Amino acid sequence: MSRSFAASLGALAMALVVIRGAINGELAGSVASEAIVAMIVFAGVGFVAGKISDYLIRDSLERMFRARVEWYREGVADSGLNKTDTPSN
Repeated sequence: MSRSFAASLGALAMALVVIRGAINGELAGSVASEAIVAMIVFAGVGFVAGKISDYLIRDSLERMFRARVEWYREGVADSGLNKTDTPSN
């Protein structure tokens, strides 16, 4: 997720700088260097944001899974079922 965030934000920043340069009629060399710097900076920001969001999503899913397993275990314990109560042939 972090790489996709980095690529998305980096490409967006680069495109915006190129569009700004085209609108203002700036020289291609200066626009290219500004665009590359903006891409690198925003790719770094996107990478960090992706790492944070990946951690938060994994943590949330793990908590939900553990809560669901605990709910299931309590349900089994409340119903009185366990492995030794299986019917014999």
